[in-house]
Amino acid sequence: MSEQQGEIVNKVKQSNKLVTLDLQKYFDDTPILEFDIKDYLYEGLILKEKEFRARLENHDWEQYAGKYLVVYCSSDAIISKWAYMLIAGHASSYAKDIFKGTKEDFLFELYRRKLENVNWKDYKDKFVILKGCSSKDKPVPESVYLFAAKKLVPYVKKLMYGEACSNVPVYRS
Repeated sequence: MSEQQGEIVNKVKQSNKLVTLDLQKYFDDTPILEFDIKDYLYEGLILKEKEFRARLENHDWEQYAGKYLVVYCSSDAIISKWAYMLIAGHASSYAKDIFKGTKEDFLFELYRRKLENVNWKDYKDKFVILKGCSSKDKPVPESVYLFAAKKLVPYVKKLMYGEACSNVPVYRS
């Protein structure tokens, strides 16, 4: 059936200028485990070197094998820089990588590492939609959308958010 005979032709899909960029495809599914230093402090607030070292010695570091480790302190304790170094000394032979900060900050860092390798010039003069819905098993933090938009703006003709059928215009050159 031809277009003249009533066939519906998706001209948007046929256009090579419209590109949907799904940031979830850059998701790293390596598990991320958290290490709260607070649990290794005296009363959750005071870093006592001898006790801290002993608790680290007795910790099961093998549980981090092949996984990412995020180290943070959920209390308002003052943590010396050497404490993080001690944790790295124990975990580095097991963990795939170690990061100081929140899980969401590390998730952004993982995306950033992969997105730095994208050739953003490939999007020159294109109409780009950053896919809006992400699943819970492959979360995309808001900071990743900000990063991708920053990289795309110098090249795209138009940047949108959402889906082709319903999108929010973000930028137009």
